[in-house]
Order: sequence, then C-alpha cells, then structure tokens
Amino acid sequence: MKKIIHHLRRQSEETRIYILHLLTIIAGIILFALWAYSFGVDLSSPETQANLKNDVQPFSALKDNLVEGYNNISQ
Repeated sequence: MKKIIHHLRRQSEETRIYILHLLTIIAGIILFALWAYSFGVDLSSPETQANLKNDVQPFSALKDNLVEGYNNISQ
C-alpha cells in the first residue's frame, strides 16, 4: 500500500485528479448497481400494485386538501 501511495504522490497533479475522477465514477456505478439490486421486487405483480396504491392514498388526501385550501384562498 505504501508503494502505491508513494507512486501516486510522484505523479503530476493532472494525473492524480484524473485518477480521483475515475475512482469516484467507478464507486458511483457500484453504489448505483447495489441500489438497483436492492429493490429485488417485481413492480408489475398485482400484490405490489395493491401495496403501492395503499401507500399513495395519504398523498392523494394531502393533494386534495392543498387544492381545496388554494381554491378557498383564491375565491
């Protein structure tokens, strides 16, 4: 590990920045792949669709309240 660090320190700043960007992009791709893999749920199954519909109901009630409040203010 020390050899790698010393080798990187001897490189020009442009090379070190390039390596930094490359490693950051690779880490981002790995994290995105793990995030996508963690879903592991088939979103098209009827059971999942029913659960999604139940989860969205509070938001539709909030939307209705906001629209009603806006209409009361504008009248």
